[in-house]
Amino acid sequence: MPFSLAETETYLKSKGCDLDRYQILQLYMVLGGIPQYLNAVKKGDSASQSIDKICFKKNGLLNEEFDNIYNSLFEMADNHIKAVRALAIAQKGLTRRDIIENCGLSSGGRTTTMLDELEQSGFIKSSKIYDKETKDSIYRIIDEFSLFYLKFMDKADQGTHWARISEGASYKIWSGMAFESTCLKHISQIKSGLGISDKLTMESGWRYVPPKASKENGAQVDLLIDRDDHCINICEIKFYAGEFSINKAYAAELQQKIDVFRGKTRTKKTLFLTLISTYGVKDNSHAAALVKKNLTMDVLFD
Repeated sequence: MPFSLAETETYLKSKGCDLDRYQILQLYMVLGGIPQYLNAVKKGDSASQSIDKICFKKNGLLNEEFDNIYNSLFEMADNHIKAVRALAIAQKGLTRRDIIENCGLSSGGRTTTMLDELEQSGFIKSSKIYDKETKDSIYRIIDEFSLFYLKFMDKADQGTHWARISEGASYKIWSGMAFESTCLKHISQIKSGLGISDKLTMESGWRYVPPKASKENGAQVDLLIDRDDHCINICEIKFYAGEFSINKAYAAELQQKIDVFRGKTRTKKTLFLTLISTYGVKDNSHAAALVKKNLTMDVLFD
């Protein structure tokens, strides 16, 4: 199994890589918890320097890793790669039907086997949608390196620099997906941060897409933690370089999300809006009115 964030921090420190948690998180979002990849991080290098050397420099460790790893694991990897490529574009994941349509696959057993193989190998994860049948599960890409490769390395030239990429719009989309993936791998740490380690829970996503002719509002929830004490944590996951500030427009979006979720699921449970972010949420009137739990990235390192 890959290292957790806490194990990654311990491992890097044992190598003399004295990086703060924001930089360790950035490395994890690119390399995952794969010891072989993390071993290429050198002391004295920042996360940005390490990413450049490992991923973008000539003869970098991971230059040809993507094709090598899929072709070594799967006899006929073309469809596996097609599915992963489709998921790398879909910020909020895809259903099985979506994957079949996007990739031009058959709806038979071979596709099911292929998706099972990707999930068992840790490349993707299927999540049950709250109050829906298993067949409606959402698939997401959770292999950090695969997502990073398809976003930035696939068509990069030798002059590519991570510092320049991280200033672009595509960085914001990628970092949101990668941080969300990291959080989904650290559910036990999130539960501990919420003080509910002793509770039986079920984790899922949720979304409502209104009919085309409807004037209803849609909604998407990153992570739901449905608890056995008649409560649900509605988790919003935000990767940000500093404290995240909730403005009036975003506050309205969050309130709408809560209202749509309660209205469509008809749940009677208490709903706790929970923000999971790098440095926490800035204290203002909008945050005070809406946010019931505020977790920082430090929780993920516990």
